[in-house]
Formats: sequence, structure tokens, C-alpha cells
Amino acid sequence: MSEANQGNGLIIDCHGHYTTAPGELGDYREQQKADLKTNDLFEHVKGMINISDDQLRESVEGAQLKLQNERGSDVTIFSPRASWMGHHIGNQSTSKYWTEHCNELIYRLTELYPQNFIGGAQLPQSPNADMAASAAELERCVTEYGFVGCNLSPDPSGGHWTAPRLDDRYWYPIYEKMSELNVPAMIHVSASCHHCFDTTGSHYLGADTTAFQHLMMAKTLFKDFPDLKLIIPHGGGAVPYHWGRFRGLADMMKLDNLHDIIRDHIYFDTCVYHQEGIDLLVDVIPTENILFASEMVGAVRGIDPQTSHYFDDTKRYIDACKLSDEGKQQIFEGNVRKVFPRLDARLAEVGLI
Repeated sequence: MSEANQGNGLIIDCHGHYTTAPGELGDYREQQKADLKTNDLFEHVKGMINISDDQLRESVEGAQLKLQNERGSDVTIFSPRASWMGHHIGNQSTSKYWTEHCNELIYRLTELYPQNFIGGAQLPQSPNADMAASAAELERCVTEYGFVGCNLSPDPSGGHWTAPRLDDRYWYPIYEKMSELNVPAMIHVSASCHHCFDTTGSHYLGADTTAFQHLMMAKTLFKDFPDLKLIIPHGGGAVPYHWGRFRGLADMMKLDNLHDIIRDHIYFDTCVYHQEGIDLLVDVIPTENILFASEMVGAVRGIDPQTSHYFDDTKRYIDACKLSDEGKQQIFEGNVRKVFPRLDARLAEVGLI
């Protein structure tokens, strides 16, 4: 347990990315890109990336681990760097081997720091591929590495939105595997290669909003997959701010009440980087549908000149919001443990519960 959180319940951050990986990982990706310049159908082989345990330790001990301890969070569901997933690059073989290496680094970190990191999987999506490889990689990560969730991009084209809507049967193989393995997905895009959309601003937040509308309008998805749980990151994009619009749209389209639609299926994280935004989130969204998250050492890394604290120190915002202590702990711990059913076994295994 972190020094800043002694004596309290767990603080579980459900949204962390490995943004500080050693340079050898980037070198591997650049070689993939170089190979693709000769032939965009280039069939990659996996190859090796030589990164030592000491390099892994050095990459997180002055970053994610240090901030966990200083800010008072205990354990992070940790996945590969989202903006580097890069599903639009190359073909299925490109994405398969890149993803395997990225997930294997996460696994190694969870073994080095079992009380700090629990794995979340990247998926080897590719614009012209089906979801079979993604389902296989998810099964590998859950059954062999003990991962408890995954990141699913609704737009593997990188901003061109060529994939079907999220309730289309195209996605069913991954939903089937998620249901079989009892793991949720965070609906998280990667880098934008479209000139109109900037990756960590309009692309991320627009995708969050788009994903919610897909799911809100899904007529049979949650009937077909009654245990499916999906997390909309970054506070749900524009959704909480426009909750009245979405309620009105649901009413016009003769859909169920939004609270009923989201109750057991759609969740929002707290990667919102100002107090007013968190206050709005907890005012609008039911407490049981909010999960604590920071995405620290992520998209916004600076210090807010208005508060003199880091923008992504989101625990401070939950601490200061109007919720009761019970409601806050529900966000910090209880909801995350409910939405990630495999989490308890791992927390017990490493001695955190």
C-alpha cells in the first residue's frame, strides 16, 4: 500500500499505460515501419527485443511507481501505451507481433512489481482484419499472464472510422471471448493519422463520445452478451456534459432510460483533469458507474498553474468532490473490483486483500 494511503481501503487506478518504455521498443517499431516502406503487405516475423529487467525497473521507478506512492494510489491496471498501439500501421502480421512484444513487457512489469501493476492487454487489431487474432491474444494474456482486461479500439483505421459500429456482429468474436474469460474492455482509440483529428484531444474525446452513442443505441448487444462490461475512458468524452442531449435522443428514439442502459454494462473513468469536470461527472453519472483512473504519465503531464498540482493527479479531485466517504471508496475500489471480476483473485494472490 502506498505511503500516502496507509490505513485506508485500496485505491485502484483502472487506466494506466506504459508510456516510459525503453528506447529498444521504439526501435523495433521503427524497423517495422521501414520494412513496410518496401512493401505494405510485408509479412513480419516476431524477432527479439533485448530489454533487461534493470531497464524495466529504471523506466518506472522514477515515473509511475514514484507517482503511485506520492499521490496515494496502490495498484494500477497497466497496459501498453495507447497512442503507440497504432493499429493503422501495416497489416495483421505487423500488429500481431508488435502487440505481443508490448503485452510481454507489461507481463514482465507485473512480475517485477506484483503489488503495483496488474495487466491490461493491447489487442492486435488491423483495419482489414477480423477479430480472430485479437480474441486469441486476449486469451493468451488472460490465461498465461493473468491479465484482467483489455483495450479495444473502435477505430483501428486511426481516425478514418472505417470499422463497423460497436454493436455490429464484426465485433462479436471479441465480445464472445471477453464474456468467456470474464473480462471487460476499455474502449480506447490509438493515434490519429487523419489530419483533422489530434490524437490526445479531439480524436480521443471524440471517440469516447462516439463509442457511447454506438452503445446507447445498441438494440441487441447487451441481450446477446448480458455480462459484457465496457469502460468509456477520459470521463466519457463529451457525454456527461451533454447528458441532457443524450437523454433527449434516447427519448426520441424510444430507447430505454439512460440509467437503465448503462447500469450493468457501460462505465466511465475519472481521467478528467480539473475539479469542475470531476464535479460534473459525479453529479450526472451514477456513482456505481464511475471507476477511478488517472492515466498518469500520459496525455497531460504538466502542472496546473491554477492549482500548482499536476493535472493528472485525479485522486485529489475525487477527494475534494461532494460524495460521501462511502461513495468515494466505491469509485476508488469497489466499482473497479466489480467491473474487473478477475481482479480479486490477483489482488489476493499478491497480498493486497
